Amino acid sequence: MSESTKVLFVVTSNDKLGGTGKPTGFHFEELSTPYYLLQDAGYQVEIASIQAGKAPIDPGSQKERGQNAASVERFLDDQEAMKKIDDTKAIGSVKAYDYAAIYLPGGHGTMWDLPDNKTLGHLLAEGFEQGRVIASICHGAAGLLAARLSDGAALVKGREVNCFTDSEERAVELDEVVPFLLESRLREQGANFRGADDFKPIVVKDGNLLTGQNPPSAEPLGRQLVDMLNAARNQAAE
Repeated sequence: MSESTKVLFVVTSNDKLGGTGKPTGFHFEELSTPYYLLQDAGYQVEIASIQAGKAPIDPGSQKERGQNAASVERFLDDQEAMKKIDDTKAIGSVKAYDYAAIYLPGGHGTMWDLPDNKTLGHLLAEGFEQGRVIASICHGAAGLLAARLSDGAALVKGREVNCFTDSEERAVELDEVVPFLLESRLREQGANFRGADDFKPIVVKDGNLLTGQNPPSAEPLGRQLVDMLNAARNQAAE
């Protein structure tokens, strides 16, 4: 584990919900809640995206001011944080070694530009094999599909993982819109999928891999991520 206090978030650059003509992007609360849990615990969060530049916020995850989750409201008022969204780093410009963890927030946008991105896959696999924490939530786990370890095996093969479930995708009536069902694809790569009932929070930890199911899982995932990083820092200091 690196002694770095930096954590990298990687978000989607895709703002189109397939062929529907509807907008999408990253899920705001899945980004903002872990962001402040980490920042308030003394970690510095940097944000990268597939194409760099301004990252799209899924409009379905942002309400009128005063009606959002507290972390979203705080983020909207935080000029420094908003600047990170308006000017994200290119994933090709970052190195896993510089971060204690890499986290993939969800949002349906991820389903189109994360799963086959070789640069992201290499970054995640490298970080995982270096002992960094690799974390995702909801559709962010689409990025895990791109990761192949140095022996050629899928990163998720034989590991307990979680994501937005096939049942939840059907419940929101987007199972015919997304290019594939994420839970099914993770299972196809050999993952041991462990989910909860629709829209109930659950966080699954397997070594240095941490995954959450849905927006209600954002806070428990963020807290567990902080705990894992704190434990690693304490161990390194001994």
